[in-house]
Amino acid sequence: MLLLSLGLTACAGFELTKSPTLPEGITLVEARQFAPDEVGISFEKYQLANGLTVILHPDHSDPLVHVDVTYHVGSAREEEGYSGFSHFFEHMMFQGSEHVGDQQHFRMITEAGGTMNGTTNRDRTNYFQTVPANELEKVLWLEADRMGFLLDAVSQDKFEIQRDTVKNERAQRYENRPYGLMYERMGEALYPREHPYSWQTIGYVEDLDRVDVDDLKAFFLRWYGPNNAVLTIGGDIDTQTTLEWVNKYFGSIPTGPEVVTADKWPVTLPQDRFITLEDRVQQPMLLMAWPTEFSGSEDEYALDILARVMGGGRNGLLYQMLVKPGRVLDAGAFQDCAELSCTFYVYAMGNSGEEGNLAAIRQEVMAVLAAMDVRGVTEQDLNEVKGMVEASTIYGLQSVSGKVSQLASNETFYGEPDRLAQETAAFHAVTTQDVERVFKQYILAHPSVSLSTVPMGRTDLAAAEPNYQPAPRVIPEAEAAQLDYRRAVDDFDRSVVPTPTAPVTVTLPELYRETLANGIEVLGTVNRETPTVQLQLTLPAGRRDELPSQSGLAELTAALMNEASRDFSAEQLQAELDALGSQISFSAATYTTTMSVSSLTEHLDETLLIAATKLWEPAFNQADFERLRQQMIEGLLYEQQSPDWQAGQATRELLFKGTPFALPSGGTPESLAQLTLDDVKAFYKENYTSEGAKLVVVGDITPEKLTQKLRVLGTWEGPAKAAYPEFTLPTVAPGTVWLVDMPNAPQSAIRLLRPAKPYDTVGEMYQTKLANFNLGGNFNSRINQNLREDKGYTYGAGGYVVSGREVGYINYYANVRADATAPALAELIGEMHRFNETGVSPDELAFLRLAVGQSEALSYETPSQKASLLSQMQTYGLSEDYIAQQNALLASIDAETLNAMAQKWLDPQDYHYVVVGDATRLKPQLESLGLPVRLLSPTLPQ
Repeated sequence: MLLLSLGLTACAGFELTKSPTLPEGITLVEARQFAPDEVGISFEKYQLANGLTVILHPDHSDPLVHVDVTYHVGSAREEEGYSGFSHFFEHMMFQGSEHVGDQQHFRMITEAGGTMNGTTNRDRTNYFQTVPANELEKVLWLEADRMGFLLDAVSQDKFEIQRDTVKNERAQRYENRPYGLMYERMGEALYPREHPYSWQTIGYVEDLDRVDVDDLKAFFLRWYGPNNAVLTIGGDIDTQTTLEWVNKYFGSIPTGPEVVTADKWPVTLPQDRFITLEDRVQQPMLLMAWPTEFSGSEDEYALDILARVMGGGRNGLLYQMLVKPGRVLDAGAFQDCAELSCTFYVYAMGNSGEEGNLAAIRQEVMAVLAAMDVRGVTEQDLNEVKGMVEASTIYGLQSVSGKVSQLASNETFYGEPDRLAQETAAFHAVTTQDVERVFKQYILAHPSVSLSTVPMGRTDLAAAEPNYQPAPRVIPEAEAAQLDYRRAVDDFDRSVVPTPTAPVTVTLPELYRETLANGIEVLGTVNRETPTVQLQLTLPAGRRDELPSQSGLAELTAALMNEASRDFSAEQLQAELDALGSQISFSAATYTTTMSVSSLTEHLDETLLIAATKLWEPAFNQADFERLRQQMIEGLLYEQQSPDWQAGQATRELLFKGTPFALPSGGTPESLAQLTLDDVKAFYKENYTSEGAKLVVVGDITPEKLTQKLRVLGTWEGPAKAAYPEFTLPTVAPGTVWLVDMPNAPQSAIRLLRPAKPYDTVGEMYQTKLANFNLGGNFNSRINQNLREDKGYTYGAGGYVVSGREVGYINYYANVRADATAPALAELIGEMHRFNETGVSPDELAFLRLAVGQSEALSYETPSQKASLLSQMQTYGLSEDYIAQQNALLASIDAETLNAMAQKWLDPQDYHYVVVGDATRLKPQLESLGLPVRLLSPTLPQ
């Protein structure tokens, strides 16, 4: 096995400490440390007397810790008529507890320089924080307080606000999003009403509306006991001290009701079911689903491999038979596996118009299944899939949070924190016969659900007439919730907030520089935590190199670079990369095209050979050109269905009309239609050059060895680049509401915009970012606290500064429920006015310094983070001490300077106001604000 041959132990910096003196009430269950030739994530597993399971993973490679609390409860534990409770409660867990004030959990973590969030799925809810290592005790205090002391702080007012927030989240992520309701409809058709997977985690609005705060408290008391939780801590920790803190803060929390493992509940279908969803979309989509088994079943890995063989990239059958010939815009397959049951999905998105007839597309999908039956599965298929999986396993171990997440999930669902070795062995044990068997056992000739998502009024494009209607929902009579409170008894004062331990020492990665023979600048750092190498070759070939009539050419050229070379088909190249576990991709941006390469260290030579082939010998086939150009045109039509895209294009038109920044990176349908393959070849010849190219390298390789491997790259020559043509930004008077019509939209997208300056290290734009931090730059900002936490208008609101090489802009945003559009816009403007009137407070200045300053401890952990740092330095020509310069400014900047930046750059009178929503309903609302309202149609020309 490749993983075994690499000697991967996933424990960089791990030290299994001497057996600690365990605090009373804590039991050591097991401890695992892996030898260099073993596969696994080292851990120590403990249990408290109240049933709380504790997993520790010491890793001293970076001065940070990641804390995860996973409760074994998700929407699968909900009852009919009470959908959405688990997710709703996730929101309530951030609203403060008995000893933690309202909104203070987020504030304390942000102030500590950390990040935090929570997620809910069908089977579990988890809460997690990454903070500098000296803030661990505070995190444990916070998590224990909401586990044991939440309910007295849950008020009716908080309940109502968060109910509105959840409704806004549903509107934003489901109802106002193209194809957003597909999986809700699919779940209703695939499962009987009494099955908890028949509803989505977000729940139904009518269920959220019918419950009260006591129902929510009862849900907490039933499921949020320590005996139903796993506390996992990884990072720069001391085991003895950590256990003492865990016992202090969690040990006295009473055990909750017994939790019995839910029975597996896979389903079967008696016959094919057809359902149709009309949506505000242009491209029809077919989604087919077959029920299979459940997570952890013997057939899970074989089904996963089947999905990859059928739909895993360009060598998958669906791509080869449907996408590459241009019959559909996109197609794929995947298995969605959960604790109670799993589902095998196949999807195909049709082109817009009559070519999107889903009846014909379904026939094509069935032909793919028939071809799969004839073709079977080969050893090469298995090798390619296993190479990808092995590499992704290694990449998943590059962060403490990735390792902690695996430990927490495995303990929650299997009672085994580390399963790497057995999962790897089980995956390798799958044979071609196993994959062919599960294909016949679950998919071929078995009933499925076919969901047709079609444009409004175009049910004639559906795969078939609907033949299935879910049973009516049975809503039980509401009963008064029975609340059986449990109180902890302590011998210390929980109201005392723990103070940080000794400050952490943050060390920038040690850098090395080199210039190749042809002038390519190399900036790198050695990273030995995983046996991987990441390279980013940046070429001076971007949108700024396009002629005005050739918008989209840079992106189209990059797309073709991902295809065949002169001597090898795209499929041959991809098969070799998959077997190696490597990835190579080209992507275009405003000024550059980047070739990104990731490889296991032992396969770097083979990977670089393929990279050279792709870079220097592209085939530029006519058929590939026509297919990719059509996909880009259809992609633009797809994007235009989103309110966020409409707001983005309105931004480009108001701030950058008549400049190279006025159009999306992918161009317009009109410009793309005019492009030819000769245009692509000319763009490549003129712009894919060593002149001005730069290379970033992060990984398990010394500079000396790297130099040897890059010798060939140093021989590459190319033409010099011409200077970019100059442009003039438009002058549009601020203060107008620009209304973009999106009929019947349940939400409105609001943006406040103004032009700004290009990037600077410690100048006005950096200082303006600091000034904005308390206004709109974090969860506890004035804007988010007002619109989300106080008013319940939105799922999230804020603002940010964008600074590029030549231009910049400032954007404040909120997606709000439609009936609150005018009040929300007024509040946004009002908050900006108040910020300019009152200025930053002393508390806000202190909060800014701590939050931004301490966050550096989290900034350089993974290879991707290191590569991002190095790329930033190359892009803007930054010195190695630029972060030190920013830290010095942060420590010394005063309120007067921040207020001056706010008055200059954050005055709402200097902003354009963009609103995307139902113009018929919104126009009277917006006119009531006394602002001029004008219609804007930012749809691209066809």
